[in-house]
Amino acid sequence: MTGLELEKILRSIGIFLSAVSSNRYLLEFLEIGGVLTLLEILGVEKINEEDKKESIKLLQIIANTGRKYKELICESYGVRAIAEFLAKSKSEETQEEVQVLLETLVHGNPKYQNQVYKGLIALLPCESPKAQRLALQTLKTAQSIVGATHPSIVDRVLTVLSTVHLEVQYEAIELIKDLIHYDVRLPLLKGLVALLMPPVKETSKLQAKIFSDSSILQTTTQLPVFLQQAAAAKTIGILARNDLNLAVELLNLRVVHGLMSAMGNTDHSNSQRLASLTLEYFVQMFPLVEEQVRKSMGDELYQLFLNDAEILYTKIDSIQADILAANKVNATTDSCECIDNSSISFSTGSNDMNQRGYTNDFEKLHSKSKE
Repeated sequence: MTGLELEKILRSIGIFLSAVSSNRYLLEFLEIGGVLTLLEILGVEKINEEDKKESIKLLQIIANTGRKYKELICESYGVRAIAEFLAKSKSEETQEEVQVLLETLVHGNPKYQNQVYKGLIALLPCESPKAQRLALQTLKTAQSIVGATHPSIVDRVLTVLSTVHLEVQYEAIELIKDLIHYDVRLPLLKGLVALLMPPVKETSKLQAKIFSDSSILQTTTQLPVFLQQAAAAKTIGILARNDLNLAVELLNLRVVHGLMSAMGNTDHSNSQRLASLTLEYFVQMFPLVEEQVRKSMGDELYQLFLNDAEILYTKIDSIQADILAANKVNATTDSCECIDNSSISFSTGSNDMNQRGYTNDFEKLHSKSKE
């Protein structure tokens, strides 16, 4: 069949299936293998995107008919076929239609909701930023329906933080804000803190490439581990400002040490800036942190930090950067007898306003905290 003929056929079927008295037509369509045919269309390279979108729309109609029809799609290995198509599709409009279908399949489908949930997790490493963003959005919905978490979700979501696409990073952070209320809270927080200090192997590989290829110098700021480092610093700041208990847990994971190490990463200025802004919050919140950070930095560097944390990275020299990177700060609640109550009031007094600013425009954190 030519593409035009297929498009006409699919649209005609859609008209019949959408009719008020469509139950008979639907049953006949399913009896002749309609679901399998629609799913097969999604994987045929020679079929154009527009026809595949029509197949998705027909699958939506079938899924919306009831639970047993959602189960039929899933039993036909539909989740895999649909997820793979979402990852490969070049049309954003079509990808959005796929998202609608996946959301339909996760609702009111207890037998296969876990299958849809796992399929969404499997989508996260794909190369399409749009597909990643839609998968993250749908995962938020799926997670609340499924309840229990899958062990792989922590690594997959943290890996997404290496993206250069801010809209994808935003959705990843939004999902992380939900996931900390589930049983993956501790590994998620540990993972974020670990990202503040990239493995020496990764950074040494970069240095080797720089010496062998001068063009690499232009892309060092986009090294995935450094993008993750900056995003982790940003996420930690958002989480800590939103929940004092989380801030304390992060302290016990030596987050201050990690933030100061990131501030010393002269290969990536955004890591330095975001880590500095987040450290500023912990210094303001916890007297113990303020004391240890001051001692570790020394008076001159600490004064520069107090004056303007956001632009500190533009004022430090290589020796001061080394001091930050090699810090030995161990500010945990185990080494602190109490948390200042006045600091707690500072955190919760205008939480909603600060949180919105911190999430939507992280750059405004410094000025808000001074207010």
